[in-house]
Amino acid sequence: MSDRRIRESYAARSVEYTELMGDIAQMDAVDRERIERWADGVDGRILDAGCGPGHWTAFLAQRGNEVEGIDLVPDFIAGAAARFPHVSYRVASLAAPGIEPASLGGILAWYSLIHASPEELPALLASARLALRDGGALLVGFFDGPDGEPFAHAVTTAHFWSIEGMSGHLERAGFAVVDSETRVQEGRRPHASIRAIAV
Repeated sequence: MSDRRIRESYAARSVEYTELMGDIAQMDAVDRERIERWADGVDGRILDAGCGPGHWTAFLAQRGNEVEGIDLVPDFIAGAAARFPHVSYRVASLAAPGIEPASLGGILAWYSLIHASPEELPALLASARLALRDGGALLVGFFDGPDGEPFAHAVTTAHFWSIEGMSGHLERAGFAVVDSETRVQEGRRPHASIRAIAV
């Protein structure tokens, strides 16, 4: 999935997306607790990669974490900066984050890797590993399902991953998986997340 297609697809629906999913109060409490616990263990600056409307970035900043949000979609970045002017946002991608190697303590990739094809995912995880210092923490949220299987996401094509499949990609990219969780809720696609450490 090209950056251009992702950018154009989300730009066309950025206002709608922000209204539906751009507020922490709209997020599942289990996800808030998961991200909060993860952030408590991060030592150093956090990058919210694929921050979308910027709500998770603002959530982390409010907790006292040093955090910056990046996204491919200028509309998201402009909206996030307007809604959360005390938080740092800029247009960039995990593929080219504009970050010094080994300079980050943590990367949050919460549903921001879902549009990467099986061929594209390894390079994104390698870029994340490059940006993290040894011992840096990564938290990935994604849709649980058959490895790499595409599906018609509301915005543009996305891919499922199993815990085992995503864990294998993470390990090959230089991470050690610390823990994982899955959840199935009525009316929603199955959810998964993995916490990993750069080794």
